[in-house]
Amino acid sequence: MPKRKKAIVLLSGGLDSTTLIAMAKEEGYLLHALTFCYGQRHHQELEAAKRVAEFFRVQEHRIVDIDLRAFGGSALTGNVDVPKRNTIAPVGEIPVTYVPARNTIFLSYGLAWAEVLGSGDIFIGVNAIDYSGYPDCRPEFIAAYEKMANLATRAAVEEKIPVSIRIPLMYLSKGEIIRTGLSLGVDYSMTMTCYDPSPDGLACGQCDSCLLRKKGFAEAGLSDPLSYRQ
Repeated sequence: MPKRKKAIVLLSGGLDSTTLIAMAKEEGYLLHALTFCYGQRHHQELEAAKRVAEFFRVQEHRIVDIDLRAFGGSALTGNVDVPKRNTIAPVGEIPVTYVPARNTIFLSYGLAWAEVLGSGDIFIGVNAIDYSGYPDCRPEFIAAYEKMANLATRAAVEEKIPVSIRIPLMYLSKGEIIRTGLSLGVDYSMTMTCYDPSPDGLACGQCDSCLLRKKGFAEAGLSDPLSYRQ
């Protein structure tokens, strides 16, 4: 019987990364989930990530502390209000919820752990269809990072373990992502997508992340199991 390959999955506890981990499991990988406590506005997504990791029975789930509030520069890590609106903002100017260099930092931690584990596969749930205009969610960024990663590690250079940044959600709409997850047994009630939930865990329903989630369930013709503030 062939040995199962290991994969690093960046797991936020949100809708996209939960679908991502289900897809990686379907491919037969031994799952190693990596979550970050990076100074974000709330820790409810960390609790969601724990639920998701337990649900999928990952080999190991690590939560790494990084204090990006030391730099701020984002509504998620600084003293700037999260924008609330009734419709999704058009993609154009990069919104204030963008966290400077976040995916570059997250992928670098994933790359380090992958090298230790002898894995070349790192899954990240970036998307270029239904997203908030973040520059580090673009395919050009992922391609550039992957090229760099294959020059940066001993595993890639000497041990011939090529690094592959896996992005299966890149060209799927939110509705397609949700339908894919449901077909793989995802229970979206355990996820947390909101940028600014209430202290009792209710999603705000008006941040860009909530609006994109609602749009996805509407496109899929399904009810969102998440509870929202009235």
